[in-house]
Amino acid sequence: MDDSFEYVFPAIRGTQAGREYYVSMCPLRLLPKLFIFNEEGLAPELRAQRRLNRARIPKMARYVLENRESYAFSAITASIDGDARFEPTSGGGHDTLGKLHVGMAARFVINDGQHRRAAVERALSEEPTLADETIAVVFYLDQGLERCQQLFADLNRYAIRPTKSLGLLYDQRDGLAQVVKEVILENDLFRDLVEMEKSTLSMRSRKLFTLSALYGATQSLLADLPERGPEEWAGLVDRFWRCVADQMPQWQAVRERRMSAAEVRRNFIISHGIALQSIGRAGNTLIRTHSSDWESMLGPLGSIDWSRSNGSLWEGRAMSGGRVSKAGNNITLTANVVKKALGIDLTPEERRIEEAYQRGESH
Repeated sequence: MDDSFEYVFPAIRGTQAGREYYVSMCPLRLLPKLFIFNEEGLAPELRAQRRLNRARIPKMARYVLENRESYAFSAITASIDGDARFEPTSGGGHDTLGKLHVGMAARFVINDGQHRRAAVERALSEEPTLADETIAVVFYLDQGLERCQQLFADLNRYAIRPTKSLGLLYDQRDGLAQVVKEVILENDLFRDLVEMEKSTLSMRSRKLFTLSALYGATQSLLADLPERGPEEWAGLVDRFWRCVADQMPQWQAVRERRMSAAEVRRNFIISHGIALQSIGRAGNTLIRTHSSDWESMLGPLGSIDWSRSNGSLWEGRAMSGGRVSKAGNNITLTANVVKKALGIDLTPEERRIEEAYQRGESH
């Protein structure tokens, strides 16, 4: 290829570890053409990136298409395998603004962001108007496969996914998350006893529930119910959990400081996600079958012995080896206890799982 032809990127020059790198903006329409991912057939030790997980791409593309006015993708990081030179705008050797010239024979190796690149390509095929929007690209000068692999490892070394609770706390698009957060803020019990950031509670935590557990339970509560507006959903959810709280003396004891949250979590399963979700599932059936009097039918919840020491009831259902577990059919088996207490008939599938448990097949 003629070396006189080249790519020219407006760029900012920076320095890390004594090496130059460059930040530029790339139109989305050029992203799939410039950054070609063709390493899938190589052995892991010969690749500069992880294998492309194609199952992630439709979801990421849908995120862009469904949030055209507010989507955000972080920068792609790539190494330039080939000739490249930086030309400062002012001609001064230390100027950070300028143009990055890359020979057309060069290859761009993605160090971080191959799923974003694939998602952009998918989204462009459905929405061509995205073509002129841009994404930031950080360019490093390639120094061989080992350096590329090390760069990938370094970029991902301290990457930690946010907890589910924190993701829900900050998610402004999830309507159900908005409802649950509103209910928590308006409910005297939940407002002080829900951990909003973490999805697990430490032994010394003063919280009784996690946002993610209440979200999952509320999701079960509202599943397949007729559509309502946000205010109606919030009213229904608030009413339901207030009615449930009235039947939970342990919750009230924590609120009134007669028991600690740690003590309740240690001795009872009632604040754990599996119990909340099971109650939500039973509540869903009540609301669908007794729309006018479901609140009065929640009274028997208070008769259930939720203590961990009640191993004859909970072992193999909500617990495994004395530890709370949500594996396999545990939620269904726990919900069966709640439904039986509330006088709710089991579905054929719930009966099948219950019968298998009684025969000892689900331990």
